[in-house]
Amino acid sequence: MKTRIALIAHDKKKDDMIALATEYREFLSGCTLVATGTTGGRLVNEVGLQVDRKHSGPFGGDLQIGSLLVEGMIDCVIFLRDPMTPQPHEPDINALVRACDVHNTPCATNMASAHLVLSQLQLRAQP
Repeated sequence: MKTRIALIAHDKKKDDMIALATEYREFLSGCTLVATGTTGGRLVNEVGLQVDRKHSGPFGGDLQIGSLLVEGMIDCVIFLRDPMTPQPHEPDINALVRACDVHNTPCATNMASAHLVLSQLQLRAQP
């Protein structure tokens, strides 16, 4: 079964997400990817990945991904958060991160942890 990864990035972290996805493009292209709206659009247009795009985070995208996670349809979340900018949908963000904790789902929230998670998943995927 393909690894199912959610990709989310706050506005000031979207360039980092594009760089990360570009670095892991070969691996990610073999995964089932879901992302919030704008992030997903950039991953499709700039990296060439196939992505199931949900709503933008402030319009419920984080909650849509959280629902998939609770249903067991997400194996890992890469959520590049901007800790320096207040987010109007902070309760949704907290709910998603909490769902990761409750369901024991890996959740990388910065570039260092994203590299660790993706490199480990990439190793496991190798024959």
